Formats: sequence, structure tokens, C-alpha cells
Amino acid sequence: MADQKRLFLLDAYALIFRGYYALIKNPRVNSKGMDTSAILGFVNSLFDVIKREKPDHLAVCFDKDGSAERTEMFADYKANRDETPDAIRIAVPYIQNILRAMHIPVVELSGLEADDIIGTLAKQAEKEGFKVFMVTPDKDFGQLVSENIFMYRPARMGNGIEIWGIPEVQNRFGVERPEQVIDYLGMMGDASDNIPGLPGVGDKTAKKFIADFGSMENLLANTDKLSGKMREKIEANAELGLLSKKLATICVTCDVTFNATDYELSVPDAEKVQHIFEELEFRRLKEQFLSLFSASNPSGSEAVTTPSEKKEAREAGGGQFSLFGTSEASEMPVAVSGRKTISDIPHVYQSILPGLAMKLFVQNLLKQPSVCFDTETTSLNPLEATLVGIAFSWEAHKGFYIPIPEEKEAAQEIIEQLRPFFESEQIEKIGQNLKYDIKVLRKYNIRIKGACFDTMIAHYLINPDMRHNMDVLAETYLNYTPIPISDLIGKKGKHQLSMRDVPLDQQTEYAVEDADITFQLAQHFRPELVEANIEDLFLTLEIPLLHVLAEMELEGINLNKGFLNSLSKKLDEDIKALESKVFEAAGETFNIGSPKQLGEILFDKLKLIEKPKKTKTGQYSTAEEVLSYLAKDHQIIQDILDYRGLAKLKSTYVDALPEQIEPSTGRVHTDYMQTVAATGRLSSNNPNLQNIPIRTERGREVRKAFIPRDENHVLLAADYSQIELRIIAALSEEHTMIEAFKNGEDIHASTASKVFNVPLTEVTREQRGNAKTINFGIIYGVSAFGLSNQTNLSRAESKELIDTYYKTYPKLRNYIQSQIDFAREHGYVQTVLGRRRYLRDINSGNAVVRGAAERNAVNAPIQGSAADIIKIAMIRIHQKLSEDNYNSKMLLQVHDELVFDAYKPELDSLKKLIKNEMENAYRLNVPLDVELGVGENWLEAH
Repeated sequence: MADQKRLFLLDAYALIFRGYYALIKNPRVNSKGMDTSAILGFVNSLFDVIKREKPDHLAVCFDKDGSAERTEMFADYKANRDETPDAIRIAVPYIQNILRAMHIPVVELSGLEADDIIGTLAKQAEKEGFKVFMVTPDKDFGQLVSENIFMYRPARMGNGIEIWGIPEVQNRFGVERPEQVIDYLGMMGDASDNIPGLPGVGDKTAKKFIADFGSMENLLANTDKLSGKMREKIEANAELGLLSKKLATICVTCDVTFNATDYELSVPDAEKVQHIFEELEFRRLKEQFLSLFSASNPSGSEAVTTPSEKKEAREAGGGQFSLFGTSEASEMPVAVSGRKTISDIPHVYQSILPGLAMKLFVQNLLKQPSVCFDTETTSLNPLEATLVGIAFSWEAHKGFYIPIPEEKEAAQEIIEQLRPFFESEQIEKIGQNLKYDIKVLRKYNIRIKGACFDTMIAHYLINPDMRHNMDVLAETYLNYTPIPISDLIGKKGKHQLSMRDVPLDQQTEYAVEDADITFQLAQHFRPELVEANIEDLFLTLEIPLLHVLAEMELEGINLNKGFLNSLSKKLDEDIKALESKVFEAAGETFNIGSPKQLGEILFDKLKLIEKPKKTKTGQYSTAEEVLSYLAKDHQIIQDILDYRGLAKLKSTYVDALPEQIEPSTGRVHTDYMQTVAATGRLSSNNPNLQNIPIRTERGREVRKAFIPRDENHVLLAADYSQIELRIIAALSEEHTMIEAFKNGEDIHASTASKVFNVPLTEVTREQRGNAKTINFGIIYGVSAFGLSNQTNLSRAESKELIDTYYKTYPKLRNYIQSQIDFAREHGYVQTVLGRRRYLRDINSGNAVVRGAAERNAVNAPIQGSAADIIKIAMIRIHQKLSEDNYNSKMLLQVHDELVFDAYKPELDSLKKLIKNEMENAYRLNVPLDVELGVGENWLEAH
């Protein structure tokens, strides 16, 4: 029926765990060091349901103390589960407080699981004429599906939401009736809940038994129709099968009562919700929360927020009150934030016009020891941006704004008056993302000199896992919300204004506020850098580096567009040839890019393996790691992987790079980011030059497109040889490995000689390859399973090899353990220069979470130290090139490699300079070794 009311019941823990693990590789950590991933994941799911479905009624159901009844039946029920991660335990009270502030019922009963509560409420609501949606990714709920009860599986990893009714459950489980899902689960068991099931019965067999016998009981009554070992196993485990069915059965008669009035979605307590989001530093969620309100509460009387108030209002003749409904009597409560804004704080922001005012301003400016400045421009791209104005501040809540005219000569005239400030060695310049300002000012022939303080970089060193943009920093550390840029120029799109179109008074308030806030943030971060013992890292490494990176980015690199066009055509031919091979092997044409179609071809039609892995949506997994494992045994899979690789190479680089040539220079200018990777490594963007494949022939060919500026130059590449292995040898003081490096031995051959117990001269290519895999794998905590996947060794052989490796290099194992112990005690590990990587999960009771932190405890100091060392080399090389007036330029940094535009007459001296500075950037008890190459393109040089 069209007006049938809908009830949404959310399975809290399933959504909380899902949200937490979705962000496990990139957890959300706020300024207090709290991992907020689980809260963020859950609230995102909640808001998505509300926004997408606009439900009439909604409740969230929690487990409490597990299932007493199931544990009594079977002591090992769920006994295999790891301890709940700390981040989730901490998250639950916050989530419940958010729900209560939103007036969404929290339903939990001691000794009951959420499944049972949801099952009971769903069946009760169905009887009252509701259409019920159980919001959960858990397949077990399929047993509850009926004409009016559905599973609502949230969107995940690019897949949209799925709603499972009776046909979907029939298809997924091979059943006639949804309640037979209980028999299916009882037969095959459930590893996640430690339900044993019948031995030897998997997905296919369970479906066959359901088709043949209909139920567990009927199967057990007809075992004479089975044969061989299967019959023996099932007869011997009949009781286990019946017990498993009981354990898998969701109870629908719990001591909970569905009350439609209580479950109506109503207007929340906006102040309380926002206060919690403020505490958690959920800026975007707060904005989403407010937008949900403003879209749905257009009216004008006092908000009714509690079930009892709603009841009284209805009895007095009021309308229905629903947050997303059509209430005519409710009003959105005024959005309250604990943060100050520009209207709350007395401030003096002045614009300075040409003439006497400008002269007096500059005189005052040049007397200051430390000044924050911020440019306002016409574009986010510094290569095309022109100045609209510059803001200055050197005292909290005070500042000045210099508008810059559009006409070039007039603009330059004003900039010349400011030149003494920018080029003063005595005045410290403060900014947020100073690299951008440096690049913009270069167009006006200004080079910034003197000490610099970049608040974005400072905060990155203090709290590398958090976001570092100014609005977040202001809200987090100053309890202040800046003016949004959209208030001045509108939202992104074709109607967005330029900053030059904004009235001067608005420009002044906005721009000076930015400079004022950044000045205040710098004062806040100075003592924190000292306290964390990273002030030296900030002042002597990261700040000098931002000048080096600005120069490299401005320089850009030359690109052979014609070569890329011809390579694109070759790739087209290769891709079509691979496509034909795949179609021939498959016996039909299909969309290779469709995971669903590909899975059906490989695993339904060709039946390449017996038990293919499936995704949570029930379709076959064709992910890279799944197919890579099968590629050596099946040519069609290798062809598909090759096809994917070439298609990605073509779209990401070969076709995209020519589009990224800057028209004003004719070169490609990547943007290096210092504040992204927690390890300290630089990342590259627009275009990303650090991910160009180097292991495949076609991938390597892309490097041919990068060429010198002209015939008087060549490209020179300088690459640290095995720097991470050298660092781990040095830090662990592993004598055997150190000696191999000192003697100039091939470290992989040397390792192979020792672990396989053969003379160095008799090491085979395969042995060296296996040793290389384990050498690098140790840094990342490789397991026997991981090693066997990367080599031709079995798991047992891999385990034996790892054990032998550690016996060969005993100090390495001790070092690894010492890093983990240090992290457990201090909560962080550090590089040779003291860069910290905080590991908040290092003492987690959850083995998966703790294991990831332990691996980071080992590899972060190694990766980070390598990053620190190449940064030192870059600063020193740049300084020497500048001091000695070299024509040669440093262009690119890609992991352990630097690329230069080398002026041919300088080549010999340049090689010596680069090799010397890179190899002596940092003193270890292992020699650093740099390999140099020269060529007419990057591939030749590499």
C-alpha cells in the first residue's frame, strides 16, 4: 500500500565494526589522539539511511553482554573472536549519546544480541502493518525476510545499497522459504560466530541438502540416502547439526515491545548533537547534520522533540512530527556551536590603500620580528594565479590587507614596496602552506628570505594522522570557525565568482582573519614542537625543504608529447590483442571491466577453481590479490591482469600526462606534498609521478616520455641502492649484514648464500629472488603465508626460510622486538632524526589491529629514516647548485631517486656533487651507495 509506514532497525555493532575496519589503513584520529573511525563510520551509515530513505520510524539495536542462552547451549559460541578493539569500546558510549541527542531509540537488553531484538521488533511491527528494513551487512538476517520485512545492506566499497526481499534470499541461499536460511546456516556453520555446522558441509553441499531434503531434521532422518564418508560424518554429528541450527536461529520472542510512537523519527536536540561533534572534531558531519535539518524543517513554531511531547501535541490537535516528514508545526532548533566566529570576537582588520597609509604601514611592518602573511589569488593553481591582495598580522585579532590591482604594472609597483619585507633576513615569515605563496610571489620576482614558520607543516609533525587544513586547525586549537570561502565567492561551479569580484571590505575581513588565525596557531604550535622534541626536525629539515620543493615544482619537467601519442596507439593494439585472447579462452565476448561478468565467466562457466572467494554482496571476487594468486596456473587470468594493467597505464598516464602540461611553460609541474604520508615520505600529485609502474615493460616506457629541456641538457638520475636494507642493518647492528654491505656484496645473493647454505658463487637466480623477497618483506612483517604467495615456495618452506633467516640475522629479530617494545611503552616510534609515528593501537587487545600497529612499529622508522635522509640530500644539493650558480636543476624526487636536468658542460662536476651529498647526507655504520645514470630520457637515465 502506498502510505504503508516504514520502520528501519539498525544493527549497531555490525555497522560500527564495518565502519572501523573500512578505515583501518587510514584511521581518523583527532587532536586528542582519539581514534574516531568507528564513530565516524557508524554515523555516516546512519545519516546515509536518513538522507536516502527519509524513514518514518527508526531505532538502533545493540548487543549487551552477548547471548546468555546461546552461550549456555554451547560454551564456545563466538569464543574465537578477538577482543573488541579499544577504538570500538570507546566509541559505543559516544554513539549512544549521539543517538539519544537525536532522540533515536537505543534498544539493548542484557543477555540478548541485536539480532534477536531486531527479529522480535521486526515481526511485531509487521503485524502492525509496517514495512520493516533491517539495516545490516549480516547475511544471517535473511531468515527473517518476509513480504514486509527486508534486509537493507548498506553501500560498501563502491557498491550501492542492496535490499534483499524473498527473491534475493532465495537466490543467495538456494532456499524456497527464507526460514530455511536457518537450516543452511546450521548445516554449513558460521566461522564468524564459531557455529560448528556439519563437518565437510560447505556452501554448495548445504544448498544441495536444502534442495533435496528441505531442512536439517529431514536430512538427519534420511541419511540412508547419502553414501560414503559424508553419511558417516553426518550421522556421527547429528546432534552437532541440530545444535548448530539452534545457535543460528534468531529469536523473535524477546522481552521487547514495539511502540510506534516511541520510534517516530523526530527533531533532535541540535545543541547536544553539535556539542558531541565538536568534542569529536567532526566538522563535516556537523555540516551534514545541519543540512539535513535545513532541508526538512521550513516552518515556524516550537520544536516537539520527545515521544511524550509528540503524544500531547497530537491529542491537542497538532500534526505528525517527523525530522524528515511534512510536519507543519515543528521548527528546526537554532544551530548552536560552542565555537566563536568573527562576529563574536572584537578585532581590528584594516585595508591599506596606496599613498601615505601604505608608506606608514611598510615602516611599521619592517620593525616586526615575526609576521604572518597570506596571499589572496584568482586560482588554486599557483602557476596561473594572480594576486588579488595580501593580508598581514603580527598581533592576535589585528591585521592589515593590501589590495593588489589587476593591471600588471600597478600590481608590481605595490609588490616592490613590500619587497624589503619579503627579502628581509631578520623578519620571520609565518604562513599556512607557504609553498603556495612562495610560488605565487615568484611570478612577481619575489624570493622569500629569512626564517619561516609553516603552521601546516608544524601540525603535521605534531599530529601526522590528523588533517592539517586551516579551518580544522582553527576549530581544534582555537575553538574558532573561520569565514567559509563560499560565503564570498559561492560554491564550486560555473557561477563561482573570482576573489577579485568580492567587495574590498569582505576581502579584508576574510583575508586578514586567515592571517590572524595562522599567526595565533603558530604561537600555539611552537611549544608543542619543543615538547615533542621535533623543533629541530621542523626548522632544519622540513622548512628548508619547502623552499627546495617550490623551486622543483616551478621548474617542472619536459615531456615528449609525440612519443606518448604513439605509445597510446601501441597500447590500444596490445589491449585489443589481450581482449581477443581472453574472449577466445572464454568462448564468448563480455565486459572484462565488469567484476560480475568476469566472475561468472571464470568461476561459473570455466570453473577454474573449486571454491572461489566471494564478496560480501555474494558475487565472485575478482580483486587483484585473488586473481594474482591464480595467474600462474591459468593463462586467461594472467591475460586479464595484463589487460587491466595496460588499460590503467593508458588512462592514468599515457593519455592523461599530455593534458597536464602547463600552457604557460610547456612543461609538467607536479605538486609535492609534505603533509600526507605519516612516515615522512613525500607524495606527488597532479600528476602523481611516484606511481608510474617500473616493473613492466610498458610501464617503464612511460619514463621515456620525460626528456631534458633541450639539446644542451641530459637527464641524470641518482638512486639510493637498497637504502632501507642498509638502514635496518645499521639500526639493528646486525654484523653479518653490515659486513656484506661494507664488502660491496650483492646483499640478496649474500643472504641467499647464508640461508640456503651454499657458496656465494653457487647461488641460483631463484634463490636470490627468494632472498630478495624476504629481505624486503621482513621490513613489512612478512608471514609464511605472504612469502609463499610471493614466491614458488610452499607455506612450510616459507616458514622454514623465515626461521633460518632470523637464525642467520639474530640481531634483526631483536631489533624488531625492541621497536615493538618501545612503541608499547611510549606510544610511538621514531626515525633517525626523531620524526615520530604514533601507534595508538599498539596495546590493543584485538590481534588484527595490534598486528597492524606492530608492523608499523618496525617499518615506519625504516621508511621514515630513508625519507629523512633523501630530504637532507635534497636540501644540501639545492644549496650547492645555488651557491655555485649551476645551470643544472633538480626536477623530481621519486622515493629513493632524484632526477636532474643536467647541463652537459657541468655533467662531471654535477655527478661528483650529487654522489657526495647523497652518500654523506647522514652517517650510519653502513655505507650509503648511490647509483648514477645519464640519458636522453628518464628511462635511459634510470
